[in-house]
Amino acid sequence: MKILITTDWYKPIVNGVVTSVLNLKRELEERGHEVRVLTLSETGASYRDNEVYYVKSMDLGSIYPNARAVLPYGNPFIGELIDWEPDVVHSQCEFMTFQYAVKISKKCGCPLLHTYHTIYEDYMHYLPGMLGRYTAGRKAGKKAVAEFSRTILNKTDRVIAPTGKVRDILSTYQVKPEVDVIPSGIDLGKFRRILTQEEKEQRKEALGIPKENKVLVSVGRLAKEKNLEEIMEYFARLSEEGTEHLTLLIAGDGPDRENLENLSKSLGIDKNVCFTGMVAPDEVWACYQMGDIFVCASNSETQGITYIEALASGVPALCRKDACLEGVIADGCNGFQYETYE
Repeated sequence: MKILITTDWYKPIVNGVVTSVLNLKRELEERGHEVRVLTLSETGASYRDNEVYYVKSMDLGSIYPNARAVLPYGNPFIGELIDWEPDVVHSQCEFMTFQYAVKISKKCGCPLLHTYHTIYEDYMHYLPGMLGRYTAGRKAGKKAVAEFSRTILNKTDRVIAPTGKVRDILSTYQVKPEVDVIPSGIDLGKFRRILTQEEKEQRKEALGIPKENKVLVSVGRLAKEKNLEEIMEYFARLSEEGTEHLTLLIAGDGPDRENLENLSKSLGIDKNVCFTGMVAPDEVWACYQMGDIFVCASNSETQGITYIEALASGVPALCRKDACLEGVIADGCNGFQYETYE
């Protein structure tokens, strides 16, 4: 079968959508399918890298990290992909490449599937000015998200939701296509590697973490919607209560890093908080392995891939309770979910 995947984000960008797309592409190819990817170029020029087509685009990072817009003219790659005649078009993003997904599926007469990866209601803080700051603005934004999502998804033949949480949200949007719950695939094999005690101590030393310290590890993009402020505030309370020999290891980078670094200083915990910066994809497993417990306070997850990666690494999870964790975190078995500090 010929399968075209369209996505606004692709490597070298590191995020949950890219991870899901890379895993999907690899697994489909291993099953004998012919897969091509249509995505956005970061260079401002269109080019092809084997089966991946990069369409010229312009940077919109000032609006949202890694966001890009398609330049307003045709691209010869679209005609080439139509001539290829895919059997299925599977879109992964609702914005720039989605218009190409619709066009190609209509021209080829093939079904258009769409995976809904992002709960945009949780991203209202990116709206400009009062819209993102005040309740009335956020309510208007959520209404607009529902209308936008319904308009987009009603152009598809079938919708995939990674979890029941997402399916239930989409049901409130009254989308017409049937919604199937299919979790995004995760390559668990790469997280089964084990750091020896010596390797762990060497990595701790390189990061300035005392070898006797227990490590709470957070892995992911540093952004407002990830709610890392809560983790840091709770960590500060642990310190105030006399809990010693703890380090909070924050692995990743993002637009909120400077704010979080300033918060660690204002809370007086900066000597016990370690920011690694961007971590190479093939090194993420080691970050989990350095942790004695994985921590996360995000409520914006559709599936929560990092939770599953942590558990696959043998690290228990301490997370804010969230509907996406149903069937993932078993309290007292592989971790705990909390609602308040107490």
